[in-house]
Amino acid sequence: MCGIVGYIGKQEAYPILIKGLRRLEYRGYDSAGVALINSNSELNVYKAKGKVDNLTEYCADKDVTGNIGIAHTRWATHGEPSARNAHPHYSQSRNLAIIHNGIIENYADIKAKLIDNGVEFKSDTDTEVLVQLVEFIMVKKNLPLLEAVQVALYQVIGAYAIAIVDKRDPNQIIAARKQSPLVVGIGDDEFFLGSDASPIIEYTDKVVYLEDGNIAVIRLGEGVHVMSILGEEQELKVKKVDIDLGQIEKGGYDHFMLKEIFEQPECLTNCMRGRINVEADHVTLSALIDYRRQLLDAKRIVIVACGTSWHAGLIGKQLIESFCRIPCEVEYASEFRYRNPVVTNDDVVIAISQSGETADTLAAIQLAKEKGAFIYGICNAIGSSIPRATDTGTYIHVGPEIGVASTKAFTGQVTVLTMFALALGEAKGTINRDEYLKVVKGLNNIPQTIEEVLKTNEKVRNLARTFTYAHNFLYLGRGYSYPVALEGALKLKEISYIHAEGYPAAEMKHGPIALIDSDMPVVVIATHNAMYEKVLSNIQEIKARQGKVIALVSKGDDTISKIADEVIELPDVMECLEPLVATIPLQLLAYHVAVCKGKNVDQPRNLAKSVTVE
Repeated sequence: MCGIVGYIGKQEAYPILIKGLRRLEYRGYDSAGVALINSNSELNVYKAKGKVDNLTEYCADKDVTGNIGIAHTRWATHGEPSARNAHPHYSQSRNLAIIHNGIIENYADIKAKLIDNGVEFKSDTDTEVLVQLVEFIMVKKNLPLLEAVQVALYQVIGAYAIAIVDKRDPNQIIAARKQSPLVVGIGDDEFFLGSDASPIIEYTDKVVYLEDGNIAVIRLGEGVHVMSILGEEQELKVKKVDIDLGQIEKGGYDHFMLKEIFEQPECLTNCMRGRINVEADHVTLSALIDYRRQLLDAKRIVIVACGTSWHAGLIGKQLIESFCRIPCEVEYASEFRYRNPVVTNDDVVIAISQSGETADTLAAIQLAKEKGAFIYGICNAIGSSIPRATDTGTYIHVGPEIGVASTKAFTGQVTVLTMFALALGEAKGTINRDEYLKVVKGLNNIPQTIEEVLKTNEKVRNLARTFTYAHNFLYLGRGYSYPVALEGALKLKEISYIHAEGYPAAEMKHGPIALIDSDMPVVVIATHNAMYEKVLSNIQEIKARQGKVIALVSKGDDTISKIADEVIELPDVMECLEPLVATIPLQLLAYHVAVCKGKNVDQPRNLAKSVTVE
């Protein structure tokens, strides 16, 4: 949830750390802070509530010199957002400073014992407990920093990515991770730390993704040394990261979210490249070639995911059951891990996550593995924890997604699930050849279709101004469009703070219809498919109660267009591909409503991009 940056080398650390924090601000923006060791071996910690700009203003007249430093942008878990609770945190002697992403679950017990031993705390955070514990161990057992960190981490329960510095040793940063991401960048006798690669790629393309339970000792003149918490030597696996710096810049758009909405045609082309052949008559996924038997023998598929990824999973369920004739269930990862689910070695568990670091999804993977299931990952972030924890999988390859509200990752996930269902259905012989060819060709044309849908942007912008007043929205869809209604409602909630609910259109009569009046906008996905007449009846029920209908209809529709208050026309596509098309105007609607309301679109309150805590 939080953003970690670190630097040690020949350059001034502060500008590098601040630039890195700005790139990681999508991960947390309740508060920010920086710790620097200057040439006099003074450890200076500066912190501010709010965004990184607040921190730079606070630091304007401070000593920010030094070639070593750590920095942090916070998404609050323990303790309210404030300068007091912001990271980095000093130890009691102020010799040590720490930054932390994650949650220390047994912090209260440790804190009580430390207080009994005379340790005084300055914050409400679990993180301060960790740095105080490290120092307590150093003093009591007369241990160097590395060994004290090992002993402390062995005692804590929870998830963490940490970086810690000691002003008495200004040539060293110690970093460690467990269930929270941490990347080490390797330059020319300089080293970088990041929660992901975005603050690093400007300086080096060589990175080390720390494995779970590992500690990295970064020392000038000696390089990076990796070991387990127990001190066992680990191989240094240096990888080349391939991210274009332009991908994490706004490129002339007002917000990352809008940029990422408009990137979707190109992103989905990249997602399908090399997987759908030039003739658009065949889908090839390497995972289905390498693990053909495990996937063909599956008696059941279970999809685990959270948030937007869960909505993609609901679409995947329909695709898999339709094309592959395999029973498929979709579970919230956060619930799956706690309810003792029935999972066997005949099951395939598909884990979906944009970041590849979602804590609940990682825990669900571990549980499914223990029960013998075969694990298939669908992820965007290369080298992240979920791809490393799964047996095989498919990257969506849509590029870095900076906006907190997911857009291109959702359509990328749905695209991969469609290709997966097609490839597996063909291998099993459960999909008619003519249907297979039709869907593959239709999917291959989706980027051009989305280009056409994006031309509705100005219409949606004008429509958004009309409905900015609303306090509630209802989103309705049926079949493949029901999960799109859920996703549309989620987008509006996330960035405009308007309450919205998604429902199967037929379920409206079983409760939500009581909410409908002249102040209730209802967004209805009403394209010309098999359930068109049913949805038409639902719209008439809404209009009979003075509800305001915004309808997504097929181009040329001459029935619903006459009934609805507002209409957005969509190109005709196969019903199973409609989610990829219908979701675009709903993303735009949420975006423009939020902009009209003056909200921070890219960094909505209380949310963070990568949910690395429970």
